[in-house]
Amino acid sequence: MLKEKLAAQFDFLKAKAPPLVGCDISSSSVKMVEIAEAGRNVYRVERYAIEPLPKDTVVDGNIANIEAAGEAMKRAHKALGSRIKTIALALPAAAVITKKVILPGNQREEDMEVQVQGEANQSWVRRPRARMRWRC
Repeated sequence: MLKEKLAAQFDFLKAKAPPLVGCDISSSSVKMVEIAEAGRNVYRVERYAIEPLPKDTVVDGNIANIEAAGEAMKRAHKALGSRIKTIALALPAAAVITKKVILPGNQREEDMEVQVQGEANQSWVRRPRARMRWRC
């Protein structure tokens, strides 16, 4: 009990979570918002920006014109005026391929990468390898 009281009293000494920029790409616009921790489990909107997308940039929930979407994201980030370069995006489950690959724990990282790439070359991946991201 004493430990909790002391922890609550010195809560201001704890490191706060860094600010976060979130991005939403809809069929008509790119919206960005920066949030920052304002207290214990309390967040505050620091700034936001909305940039319109050219017609047919997003069709049926899919980005049809990646260049136009990227340019709108750049404009939105500039309008946001944030120094944060890392942006959180949510993707629909249909746009993401996830495959669990079981690897021995004693493998070198290079060997793991070769094995994961071999798995990715199987028929379940229908995307160009240049657009894939690996996490080992």
